[in-house]
Amino acid sequence: MNFSSTDRNRFIASLKMHAFDVLVIGGGITGVGIALDAASRGLKVALVEKDDFASGTSSRSTKLIHGGLRYLKQFEFALVKEVGSERAVIHKLAPHLVLPEKMLLPLREHRGFGSVLTSLGLKLYDWLAGVTGKDRRLMLTRKQTLRREPLLKKDDVKGGALYAEYRTDDARLTIEVAKKANKYGAIVINYCKVAQLNYSDIGSLRGAEVHDLISDETFTINSRVVINATGPWVDQLRAMDKSLEGKRLHLTKGVHIVLPKDKLPIKQSIYFDIVDGRMIFAIPRGRTTYVGTTDTNYQGDIDSVVITIEDAQYLIKGINENFPQVKLKMEDIESSWAGLRPLIHEEGKSASALSRKDEIFISPSGLYSIAGGKLTGYRKMAERIVDMVIENNPHRMETSKCYTQKIRLSDGQLTNSKQVRRYVNILKKRMAGLGLDPNIATYLIENYGKQSEKILKKIQIVSGEDIHLVLLKAELRYCVEKEMTCSSLDFFIRRTGRLYFYFESVLKYKIPIIDELASLLNWSNEEKNRDMARLETALKDARNFLIV
Repeated sequence: MNFSSTDRNRFIASLKMHAFDVLVIGGGITGVGIALDAASRGLKVALVEKDDFASGTSSRSTKLIHGGLRYLKQFEFALVKEVGSERAVIHKLAPHLVLPEKMLLPLREHRGFGSVLTSLGLKLYDWLAGVTGKDRRLMLTRKQTLRREPLLKKDDVKGGALYAEYRTDDARLTIEVAKKANKYGAIVINYCKVAQLNYSDIGSLRGAEVHDLISDETFTINSRVVINATGPWVDQLRAMDKSLEGKRLHLTKGVHIVLPKDKLPIKQSIYFDIVDGRMIFAIPRGRTTYVGTTDTNYQGDIDSVVITIEDAQYLIKGINENFPQVKLKMEDIESSWAGLRPLIHEEGKSASALSRKDEIFISPSGLYSIAGGKLTGYRKMAERIVDMVIENNPHRMETSKCYTQKIRLSDGQLTNSKQVRRYVNILKKRMAGLGLDPNIATYLIENYGKQSEKILKKIQIVSGEDIHLVLLKAELRYCVEKEMTCSSLDFFIRRTGRLYFYFESVLKYKIPIIDELASLLNWSNEEKNRDMARLETALKDARNFLIV
């Protein structure tokens, strides 16, 4: 079936009709990664997500496929090695979406590690992560560091280092993995919430009652195994299973602010420390620069996580301290997001000191729960839990070994960075021919790769209509027909990132886009008004700290 919002009824009919080997609950990167791994091995897989794909942690990270340099301080060498090597794998699977990004690490007097320890640490990092050639760390003099980033506070810079990272869009990566799982036969659907878990007469978990939030229908999914991959909601599902014992989650909040590029016009990505010793990323992206992240304990509503005035002030202060020429103010912030990290609680450890390793819990009923981990490690996390499921069900699940390291994401896959650059140049000429900013080509390709061709084929030029709106409507039609987009929030946040990185375009085009979406999905006026209200709430949340 097409991964289309208009095919939802067919997806739900399949969920009702069939019995599954594995039911995955949770449509973040971990859940869809598990669905792809299991389906590609030949298992019959269903996945349900109570909101949209990537609507939780998987659209609210720092948007880096990174090796966890700071985890060297915690001596988590195995974690650094695994996620470091995974960066290269994921880059090969989606080179248009996972982009090489050189990170500048300034070295300062009397702060952080000295140049010798930093050099040794980065050399160890490169070795563990398997970094080779020109991507290996490069130590810089003071003069070289300031030449690379003139905006840095010059007083105490004593040198710097360059090391390799990868930038991505976390939500787009999640969507592409979900689409690929669907191609391998998994039934993957959003806006379906687990109402209760179902058990056999002897107490073994055998599926769930699921409520479709769009049709308001409740139905049963039968499955041999149920996997809880709900991120911050993992303990809620364990409580539903009456198995919330032993280790529990420790939720920490990370926040990011987005600035117009002319307000923080850095020349490249920078990883810098601030007075309290914590580290912050500043990363150029298109017409913006975004900055984060914090790492603080969180005990509030996990369904509504927003940036506070204190969060924003903390990041603004850190930026001004390191880049005194920019003189940022709170009102310079264009947008923001806040997300939760579902880490494993360790007594006596601060939020920033908690391990990012994943762990798997198996309840007496047979519920598999996975928590912890990093965006970068999603594929290996999926491999581990699917291996465990198969080992525990040897007579009923005879499958092949994991081979997701070979499954390329996206249709018409660009296979390397060189092809990506070549395609960008070709598409820039086409954008100019349509009267569009050539840089839109970069935006399209970094989101969709060669799937951009399918979007351009949907362009319907109407005399006198804003050409940018024409392209946006074509993009929306593609996202509805091929990416199960069910709301304006799905489109403006998880499919395009516009609410974060092109905020003004959302304000400008929200009404015609919702009108178009209502037409595509046959909404009533009530449904249309409900969608607009949800979008208005999200717009306010993105600037929550500016509301007096």
